[in-house]
Amino acid sequence: MSRLSGAGPALVAGAGAMLCISVLAGLEQFNDGALWLMAPFGATMVILFGLPDSPLAQPRNIVLGHLLTTLVGLAIMSLFGVHPWSLGLAVGLAVSLMLLTGTTHPPAGANPLIVMLSGQGWGFLWSPVALGALLIVLMGLVYHRGTGRRSYPARWL
Repeated sequence: MSRLSGAGPALVAGAGAMLCISVLAGLEQFNDGALWLMAPFGATMVILFGLPDSPLAQPRNIVLGHLLTTLVGLAIMSLFGVHPWSLGLAVGLAVSLMLLTGTTHPPAGANPLIVMLSGQGWGFLWSPVALGALLIVLMGLVYHRGTGRRSYPARWL
């Protein structure tokens, strides 16, 4: 019986994640192929819609976590290229930077790898990262308030 009682919130969280990713994917089709999606955003859905009260799900963490770690990946790739040690350096610096700035968002830890392994340019910081993260937070805000299940965000900064 206890598993069934958790089905409602789980389905609401899943519906929010589905809607958010569907909107981002749809924007790619209608925006001349501009990127709006990246794999770490899928993991962001788990935290934002499943654990919206978590410090890791707050707007500051989602937006700045994704931006800072992507910036680290772009900078390390520009300075040193892509090597096993530079991949490790980028992820390590990204983790440290998130912890030092209070912007920890675990899905963003993958961003330096995405940037470096796929050879992204500086425009990647704008789209999909900045635009996508901002839209994700906005959709989380609207969805959580619209469903009446939770007050989101717990804090903005």
